[in-house]
Amino acid sequence: MKPTLSVLTYVLRRLLIIPVTLLAVTIVLYSFFMSVPAEERAALYMPPNQPRIMSAEKLENLTNRIIEENGLNDPFLQQYGRWASGLLSGDWGYSPSFNAPVLDLLQRRTAVTLELAFYALLTLIPLGIISGVVAGWRPGSRQDSSFRTAAFIATSIPPFILGMFLLSIFYVGLGWFPPGRTGLIELTLRASTSSFQTITGFLTIDGLLNGRLDVTKDALRHLALPVFTLGLAQWATLGRVTRVAVINEASQSYVMAARARGLLQRQIVWRHVFRNVLLPVLTSSSLSAASLITGVFVVEVVFDYKGLSELVTRSLRDTAPDAALAMGFAIYSVLLVLPIMLLLDLLKGLVDPRVRKADDDTEASP
Repeated sequence: MKPTLSVLTYVLRRLLIIPVTLLAVTIVLYSFFMSVPAEERAALYMPPNQPRIMSAEKLENLTNRIIEENGLNDPFLQQYGRWASGLLSGDWGYSPSFNAPVLDLLQRRTAVTLELAFYALLTLIPLGIISGVVAGWRPGSRQDSSFRTAAFIATSIPPFILGMFLLSIFYVGLGWFPPGRTGLIELTLRASTSSFQTITGFLTIDGLLNGRLDVTKDALRHLALPVFTLGLAQWATLGRVTRVAVINEASQSYVMAARARGLLQRQIVWRHVFRNVLLPVLTSSSLSAASLITGVFVVEVVFDYKGLSELVTRSLRDTAPDAALAMGFAIYSVLLVLPIMLLLDLLKGLVDPRVRKADDDTEASP
């Protein structure tokens, strides 16, 4: 009974971290927003259909009225409280760049970005772990040297440079993997929207659920280069961490005892060594996942993959930056990262009881 209570306590503590983190992030973001004079912040509250060209007198009167109605000269905590309550109620502001509510824009593009991030995580974590285990079990071997060379190259090339390089070869040169999210198949989808139902928002999965293998195949072709570009550096980082952990475990006494008992190499590696390297591997996986979610936007721009990145780049490209959309994008990014971090953090606690014990000791210490 005691271990169950320990796991439950660990899970509850990790769940409580989410609102605390969100509170801290939103306070910091709004502090930057409050550093702008009230007259400039009033532009965020302009009516959507308000003409942008007006006389100086009318603009001044409208600005003063907006400041008065929205309390833009009130103390920080009052303004932050109103803004945070708006976030909780679904009022994230209005984007003049897209002439639409911010939350609606973000929600419509979420599935596009998540599909790219999902397949990158689905490939980099298993490949990184397997590569690191194989290289670390035989340090100095040909496999180890090949892995270290590939990992060094992968972490040395910036994603946007790698993306343009891959496009020049596999799209411009060979014509295999085009940019964007869909190709000519998009025209077919628009013509048959009644027969093609969006269920998950992932084209690869919705194509299968609708019996449209051509849609799935086309979506996978467009995903190939962005997924590779996005996951390559994180694969190298995860593989390096796994390799070092395996090398450290291979010198432990229980490995020598297992070899003396005549166990097969694969049994020693995957039944014994792998269990003990799961903690550093999961820690590195959580960091890689966070880096991947924040790095996905650069890759989307390079490959013209119209996800969330297009929103923020367009919001900052105008003469008057779309602050409501930029702030909404920042908060939304945190909301995407936190569940992944929470899931991997819970896995660490469930896999290794030492993590829960360390958490209990930290809580009990003065």
